[in-house]
Amino acid sequence: MIPNPPTFLPTFPLLCCVVLCSLSAFSASGFAFQIPPPALVPPEELRLPSDAVSLLSFKSKADLDNKLLYTLNERFDYCQWQGVKCVQGRVVRLVLQSFGLRGTLAPNTVSQLDQLRILSLHNNSLEGPIPDLSGLFNLKSLFLGRNSFVGSFPPSILTLHRLQTLDLSYNNFTGPLPVRLSSLDRLITLRLEWNGFNGSIPPLNQSFLEVFNVAGNNLTGQIPVTPTLSRFNTSSFFWNPDLCGEIVNKACHSRAPFFEASNATPPSLPSDQSAQSQDILLSPVSHVKHKETGLIVGLSVGAAVLIAGLLCFYVAARTQRKTASKPEIPPFETDTAFSTASAINGRGDGKGELQAKMKEIEDIPKVQKSGSLIFCEGEAELFSLEQLMRASAELLGRGTMGTTYKAVLCNQLIVTVKRLDATKTAATSSEVFDRHLEAVGALLHPNLVPVRAYFQARGERLVVYDYQPNGSLYNLIHGSRSARAKPLHWTSCLKIAEDLAQGIAYIHQASKLIHGNLKSTNVLLGAEFEACLTDYGLSALAECCEDPDGSRYQAPETRKSSRNATHKSDVYAFGVLLLELLTGRHPAQHPFLEPTDMLEWVRIVREDDGGDSNQLGMLTEVASICSTTSPEQRPAMWQVLKMILEIKESVMREDSESSGF
Repeated sequence: MIPNPPTFLPTFPLLCCVVLCSLSAFSASGFAFQIPPPALVPPEELRLPSDAVSLLSFKSKADLDNKLLYTLNERFDYCQWQGVKCVQGRVVRLVLQSFGLRGTLAPNTVSQLDQLRILSLHNNSLEGPIPDLSGLFNLKSLFLGRNSFVGSFPPSILTLHRLQTLDLSYNNFTGPLPVRLSSLDRLITLRLEWNGFNGSIPPLNQSFLEVFNVAGNNLTGQIPVTPTLSRFNTSSFFWNPDLCGEIVNKACHSRAPFFEASNATPPSLPSDQSAQSQDILLSPVSHVKHKETGLIVGLSVGAAVLIAGLLCFYVAARTQRKTASKPEIPPFETDTAFSTASAINGRGDGKGELQAKMKEIEDIPKVQKSGSLIFCEGEAELFSLEQLMRASAELLGRGTMGTTYKAVLCNQLIVTVKRLDATKTAATSSEVFDRHLEAVGALLHPNLVPVRAYFQARGERLVVYDYQPNGSLYNLIHGSRSARAKPLHWTSCLKIAEDLAQGIAYIHQASKLIHGNLKSTNVLLGAEFEACLTDYGLSALAECCEDPDGSRYQAPETRKSSRNATHKSDVYAFGVLLLELLTGRHPAQHPFLEPTDMLEWVRIVREDDGGDSNQLGMLTEVASICSTTSPEQRPAMWQVLKMILEIKESVMREDSESSGF
């Protein structure tokens, strides 16, 4: 008999439902199976984009003063940040020019923006070395000029083969320019001026290069004559005194100072100089090695002596005849000749005396002035031209108007000799040069470096000054190029500003002259560290002077032509120089600010050195007023001096009140 089939099979689904319902009931009542959850991964849209991370990392190191308002509320907010432009969510432009950024350009920040085409950090206060930028392989324009970056030429830049614009100007880079710089064959603009690069210029031959400047470095040697470099004029190489070659019209053989008799050829002397002077100045130094050379030299010297003797005899005879036929002109009497300084101080009519003196100078026979060392009015003749030519010389520097030397004479007298650049003063005739130097030499003031004498003959022109032992104001402000000096205390700035204002105001009131080339390198420090102006009035002798270093001191109306220079352009330069004093920053690093923002910038740069904020503000306001664009809105120099003296009086008054007097 077949047993009945099991009855539980048809009811299995029902049992499963009962079990599941029971489990649900247990779960609802607090009993649950502890099954570990899977790892929690946020959705893709909640992740911070890599470009945003790079920008925030950059800001944390380069924006210590929090100038950039970068906040992230939405995923792509960073594309709306200041200076940022994106394409399809990737940063392609970062332009933060003149944002007042202070800090460093840290590694692995902007260098991670691999779609970046343009990077501009121009005109900020960033410092330190440039990090590895090789990750910016799409970069076309890099603007890092007018900061304080240091180190050698960034080698990673040489890997950016799409680069068309490179601006590293006005920084503190040093070392040689890499030869591989020519591998950046797409360059259109290359600006490296005003750094400390040394060595030679690579043979650049980029066919698209249109803008090129290496002025103001320490480059040396012959400039390669490539089709590319030959397109640029001398201003692209200016202020590299040891560069030479066809492009700058300068021979590459070594050339010593003109008055070192041991190894230099002196300027041509007129025929009425003594034969002894000719022998001393022109005698060869090297030993005679061959008999033929000795014979030639001996004959040459003998002939020179004979010719010089005949010329001296001829000149003496001719002078005697002229003296007999003309009335004798009495020499200047120091007790009756009034200097311009004494006239301004109320001891005579300065204008009338100066004009009378100029008329007297014009009447002097030309033979007394041409080829002679002319001492300025009232100066004792403590040395002769021969002694000056034989003096031991030390090169002090090369400037806009020529080369400056320290000369130690045989009597241990030390003078400064400026040898004017003949190419820049060629348009000035001998008569105009004489009259102008006599007018400049008549200016006597404690804050002017005195002009003692001058000389000209056959294109050679020298101006002799007193030697100032304590260097220039530029060195005092900026120190060495490698170290960033702290700004001077504001009371020192006030004292120097008063000295400069006194000197400039005197020039403007005592004559029709202007300084014309006011800058920190043309302010020397005297024995008591008083500020003394030099090179005043010389710019009027030059037709045109290219001066990259002094261009930021130039008033807007004079930048196209120095013929437009006036007293008001001196006032503008004074305002720029005063800002340089207060901040310790070269004018090339001054941002373009509204007058209302200038005081805040000065305080930030100075980092509040403890000076009285009210008087520091007044001094900054003087600088702001002087450097206004419109010459009509600038005060006269005597008004500027009055403002500075009022600030000085307020300081003295507060000091006396605080001390209880």
